[in-house]
Amino acid sequence: MRDELRTLLTQLETELQAQHRWESEPPDAAALQSRQPFAVDTLSFDQWLQWLFLPRMHELLMRQLPLPCDCAIRPMAEEVYRAADAVGSDRIIAIVSQIDSLLGTGSTRSN
Repeated sequence: MRDELRTLLTQLETELQAQHRWESEPPDAAALQSRQPFAVDTLSFDQWLQWLFLPRMHELLMRQLPLPCDCAIRPMAEEVYRAADAVGSDRIIAIVSQIDSLLGTGSTRSN
């Protein structure tokens, strides 16, 4: 399961880069400290994926820590990308959906 998640995270990174949604400079530190879901008050969804979600998931994998369950990222991705009629959004939504499905089967994951 962890290998499949690593693959999906890599696919998400690659897709964000291919669609020019990947930033070379991080947002300021205060923006990364948001307590709101998806940091909606300080970051775009693309920024949240790149600077918070992906690093956190890689850290959990690297340290062999339990993975979250029931992430439910897809509804936010659909809201953001479909509302903006973003070109290529279907591919990002599909990858996020696969991550949700993988992590949504059971309670706190350690396998």
